[in-house]
Amino acid sequence: MTDSTAPLTEPAALEDEFERERLANVRPPGWIDPDPKPRYHLVVLGGGTAGLVTASIAAGLGATVALVERHRMGGDCLNVGCVPSKAIIAGARSWQEARESRDRFAGPPATGSGDVDAVLTRMRRIRARISRIDGAPRFRDLGIDVFLGDGRFTAPDRIEVAGRALRFRRAVIATGSRAAVPDIPGLGDTGYLTNESFFEQPTLPARLLVIGGGPIGCELAQACARLGTRVTLVGREARLLPKEGPEAADIVERALRRDGVRVIHQARVTRAMRQGEDSVLSVEHGGAIEDIAGNDILVATGRAPTVSGLGLEEAGVRASPRGVEVDDRLRTSNSRVFAAGDVCSRYRFTHAADAQARLVVANALFRGVGGGRVSRLVMSWVTYTSPEVAHVGLTAAELHQRGTATDAITIPMHDVDRAVLDGEEDGFFRVLLARGSDRILGATLVAPHAGEMIGEIALAMTAGLGLGKVGATIHPYPTQAEVFRKAADAWRRGRLTPAARRGLRTFFRIFD
Repeated sequence: MTDSTAPLTEPAALEDEFERERLANVRPPGWIDPDPKPRYHLVVLGGGTAGLVTASIAAGLGATVALVERHRMGGDCLNVGCVPSKAIIAGARSWQEARESRDRFAGPPATGSGDVDAVLTRMRRIRARISRIDGAPRFRDLGIDVFLGDGRFTAPDRIEVAGRALRFRRAVIATGSRAAVPDIPGLGDTGYLTNESFFEQPTLPARLLVIGGGPIGCELAQACARLGTRVTLVGREARLLPKEGPEAADIVERALRRDGVRVIHQARVTRAMRQGEDSVLSVEHGGAIEDIAGNDILVATGRAPTVSGLGLEEAGVRASPRGVEVDDRLRTSNSRVFAAGDVCSRYRFTHAADAQARLVVANALFRGVGGGRVSRLVMSWVTYTSPEVAHVGLTAAELHQRGTATDAITIPMHDVDRAVLDGEEDGFFRVLLARGSDRILGATLVAPHAGEMIGEIALAMTAGLGLGKVGATIHPYPTQAEVFRKAADAWRRGRLTPAARRGLRTFFRIFD
């Protein structure tokens, strides 16, 4: 994998009112940086989720804070990640439900083609609305000195932006990550897309080639297919979503194929090229090489932390291609400097960056008083395909590597009445318990709204509640969350050993 370290440039913005509103918030034209204070309690490098949360909390506590962003406030999540992708996925899901309504529920037939451009316009409208929360004007109003430009360390206690020195007591590196691009001959000549450019397109291509079978590749492949694009997804691994269990990955693959996505596994892209109006991938799979043409190529092969060009050596901050090196309290090799979010975490999610930002404020400004350790965070994540795949805690593979003895309980969604009523039976809930107990070590849920439901298990794990307590909670009937109670019931039944059953039979004979 390679990672572009060249300065970011603004892609050509679409000329509509929503894009103008967004840019007025995240990169205001004519923005004038403030005069630096003599010294800041905290300087935050990066205006994505980790940086914004860190800066706002610190300023709210009364610290003097400077925030430096070289590109767009809001980072990937707002501009080219969670917000635009989920808006498009919502539109695609609605289209698919309309198509399926007749067969599933005898609904009226869906005829004709939809308006893809209207789906994208809606995305831009929502993104512009949300951008007000992350925008430079709002953070200035919070009392934060916002500097828009390239920031780099010039000393262990100093960051420079456009020739201005920002001295600090503490600093937080929150520069996030960038799309990692594979080293494929000719790829650079094709005008390929990543998530950083995909959402700037005026419309969707008629034919799309997706490189990568992880969450981003699967989500956008399915959404585009549902919106009428012919999609071919090329994956290097033997299955999609290699970080998830095989059963979950198989369900997602079946869903993608039903929606018209062509999936190619264990494939190696040997070359990319332009042929007229098409981009072409030469793909080696199944012992042969196939040339596959499309209008655009979407590269979705992972993320690389943004560590270059920050002057880390001048600050005495150690980093590697995996990111900035931090301890369990997010402190770098320079005791004045901390890091949070994608730049230092193996969990490259918006909610992970948010959680780490809350830790880093206490650890950086109050010497750990009231702070915490990253290793104690209970982390969940979701792949927003249909159905969704949600996971919390450790995976079965991680527990196996650790040699941890576990018990697994699996409840298929077709055993849950609400899932049957909704016609959403393709999925399951699996919980991994410490052997011989109800202590939850990890869980996976595959269901249409798994992301909304997994929080119950995350709460139980965070609060130290076992599966028995989850099952003792009264769940409304009928809801798909009943799957958690059913898992607890299965665990209780498993506690009835043969000896216990014999004892109960004896008891009831005496009682009779």
